[in-house]
Amino acid sequence: MTDNVWTRWPSREALGRAGTAWSRRMLAWVVRLVVLAMLLWGAFSQNHVNGWGAAAAAAGVLFAAFVSWSFFRTTYAHRLVPSLALIGVLLAIAAAAQATGFRGPALVLWCGCGISALERMPIAAALPVTSVALASYSAFNNDVWLTTAATAVGMALAGYVLRLDAEARGSAQRLLAQERAARAAEAESAALGERARIAREIHDVLAHSLSAQLVHLEAARLLIERGADREQILERVVAARGMARDGLAETRQALSALRGELSPLEDFLTELVSSADGAEVTVTGERRPLPAEASQAVRRVAQEALTNIRKHAQGAKVHLRLDYADHEVALAVRDSGGRPGELTGVGGGYGLLGMRERAELLGGSLEAGPDEEGFVVTLRVPV
Repeated sequence: MTDNVWTRWPSREALGRAGTAWSRRMLAWVVRLVVLAMLLWGAFSQNHVNGWGAAAAAAGVLFAAFVSWSFFRTTYAHRLVPSLALIGVLLAIAAAAQATGFRGPALVLWCGCGISALERMPIAAALPVTSVALASYSAFNNDVWLTTAATAVGMALAGYVLRLDAEARGSAQRLLAQERAARAAEAESAALGERARIAREIHDVLAHSLSAQLVHLEAARLLIERGADREQILERVVAARGMARDGLAETRQALSALRGELSPLEDFLTELVSSADGAEVTVTGERRPLPAEASQAVRRVAQEALTNIRKHAQGAKVHLRLDYADHEVALAVRDSGGRPGELTGVGGGYGLLGMRERAELLGGSLEAGPDEEGFVVTLRVPV
């Protein structure tokens, strides 16, 4: 059968007990026990039955209870043929009860079959079953026809309302499961993003620090090869040691950044250029705290740009301009041009490429190229 409103089963969430309140489950069990008690009372209260007849009637009631439980299990498994067979058995038990004088239990069974079929089976299969059950109830009920018709219609509506209520509960369960899965996926994505951020921070700190050390150590090597005096070589070695010390400080700063303990960006840039001759910092716009990722991007680009200037434009004057705009922050690192150093070939050339990737991850951009005087690196990051 095609999956449409007539042939679709109620969902397993609707047919199961998951998500049902404890009070509601207790009420359902109370109703079942009351119905079972009524059937047993109807079996033993008949004047024409005694002894073995009463025992047989009680056994019939218990057998009907077992068949009802089996019907609930097969409908939960969405097995149509066994479900139809079991509810057919219940209708047959009701007919047998009516034929042997147990009119009360027969009426209860017919009502229960009519309601349960509408509640738990596909509509196309439930309507014939409910029609047979409620027609049997109406045929053998002794009330006036108007009362009997109203009762039958009311039971049919009750079965359909129970079906709608169960479907609503099942939909709520599915939505809750989807929400939990979405939250788990979001938490996993956040964890992966945080790991990537930590990896970028570690990479940027080490790349900058080691690259700067390599510059000075390579200079020391060249000086040794050329037979330079001891003071020149010592100067480079001391500078490399200073870079190592600075790298350790940057590592600590990166760890502080990961904990959300960042120093003001302006103070960082001022301290960064304090060791460089002819470097200055200008800040424009309304100063304000930046997100950690944006602040770290500005810091790393400034560090990488100054490292490149030391390598490729020795003696150049450097101007850092930090501009706070309404929806972005921009950093421009401009040098006035200098003589190419002997270490222009040192390093892999991936520093600015990594900075550009970092900027693009934040939805920003990084541009680098010559200008009228020297070279300029411009970073723009939305905030």
